[in-house]
Amino acid sequence: MSTADDARPAGLRERKKAQTRAALSWAAVRLAVERGLENVRVDDIAAEVGVSARTFNNYFSSKGEAIAARHLDRARRIEAELRARPADEPLWDALTAAVLAPFAPVPGTETRTGTDEQWTAGARLMVTEPALQHELVRASAAGEDALAEAIAERTGTDAGRDLYPRLVAAAVGAAIRTCTQQWLRDDRPEPLAPLLGEAMGRLAAGLPPPIHH
Repeated sequence: MSTADDARPAGLRERKKAQTRAALSWAAVRLAVERGLENVRVDDIAAEVGVSARTFNNYFSSKGEAIAARHLDRARRIEAELRARPADEPLWDALTAAVLAPFAPVPGTETRTGTDEQWTAGARLMVTEPALQHELVRASAAGEDALAEAIAERTGTDAGRDLYPRLVAAAVGAAIRTCTQQWLRDDRPEPLAPLLGEAMGRLAAGLPPPIHH
């Protein structure tokens, strides 16, 4: 059998695993929003997806980790989007496009916020539920580490030794967290993406003080 023939089943298996992981994560978010985090068991999440609790444990160590996976997956998509940007594109232009890509509305799922309602509910849960804070911090750190590696490759720096890529990744992570918290707190009627775009523009400009008229 050829290498290509071997790759197809392997690729299919990986896609199915990714789909199961995402389904479990969304089920954890949905049930926690509906019932309250303390009223959701791993067995409930697994049953929602039609798998066993053992299968759940193959993907996540806890329901909190399953919920925070939505944040981590979005961070990993930002990393992937940055790696896919043209090599000659200015760094902050590429970063802004990469950050905004996961927040673009999916056709057919637009809401008053311009984002998926499940993500909105999950984001609100993650920033308000004390029991999830540890998992959210872990997910944020992992996402920033991955982004720092991509920034290092793009700028010819070393994410393990140089300050720059980690500083930029941390600034981007802080911008996303701050915008998300403000957007949820203000119950904004417009999409999150414009607020993120504004924040990224301010970072790119060096965070100059606002001008008051």
